[in-house]
Amino acid sequence: MKTNQHVLAAILTVLLLFTAPVLSQDEQTRPEFVVVTTMHRNMDNDDFDREEWLATEKEFVDKVIRKNDHIVTYGVYPHLFTDDNTEILFVRVYRTWNDILLAAEKNGEFIESGWPDKAKREAFFEKRAKYYSPVHSDEIYGTMDHAKLFEGDMTDDTVIYVRKNYFAFPEDGSFEEFDKFNSEFVQNVFYKNEYIKGYYPHSHRYGANSSDFIEAFYLDSLDNLGKMFDRNDELTKAYYNEARRKELGKKSRKYFTGVHADALYSVVPELRK
Repeated sequence: MKTNQHVLAAILTVLLLFTAPVLSQDEQTRPEFVVVTTMHRNMDNDDFDREEWLATEKEFVDKVIRKNDHIVTYGVYPHLFTDDNTEILFVRVYRTWNDILLAAEKNGEFIESGWPDKAKREAFFEKRAKYYSPVHSDEIYGTMDHAKLFEGDMTDDTVIYVRKNYFAFPEDGSFEEFDKFNSEFVQNVFYKNEYIKGYYPHSHRYGANSSDFIEAFYLDSLDNLGKMFDRNDELTKAYYNEARRKELGKKSRKYFTGVHADALYSVVPELRK
């Protein structure tokens, strides 16, 4: 019987393999980290005005985020269908861990230059803070291979379907086995599904749950959510015969617990970088 230390070592080995940086299709090192800050609307703010909130956040994005080269992409995603209607996700993508630290320094510099008058600067950030609860949470994820990159512009109709799965960390598992069946499925189902405009998988690096495996699917509209599921089913049956579908299910049960959570978020195009 393996000791707890051996089990822990196996878990850490699989985790590090899943999140190790690799080269993307254009042979450029892909961004390594996704930082997700979950803010919450201040429900005591009776004077909330969406246009005013949007203008405030856009001023911050224009003066700080878009000028910061250490932040690869940035997005703001309010609750659409989740277990907490106050949620607003602020997502930043970074090339390296060092870029996370450098971006914070640069943000400070751009805040100083964007609002050089101290009184006006304090007034702006006091106004911005009133939109949110003081309670927030942060998660840092590692990007994974086989993303389907979103092309074109997002609109107010664009939605993100987020599925959270949980790794099972089998003792007899390997990255090679996982990547083989996972990449084959993604390339022959998600890549070929015309309703999936973007697909981004990432897994736990620093945060509450070391087994997190997150998949974000970008869709043109909420109307396409059901169509996406139906098309996934069609493509799966077209590519895998019955015996291979059973094998796929067996592999999935080996590497995942079978428990998952679902959430839908809207997109704010004006606040994207």
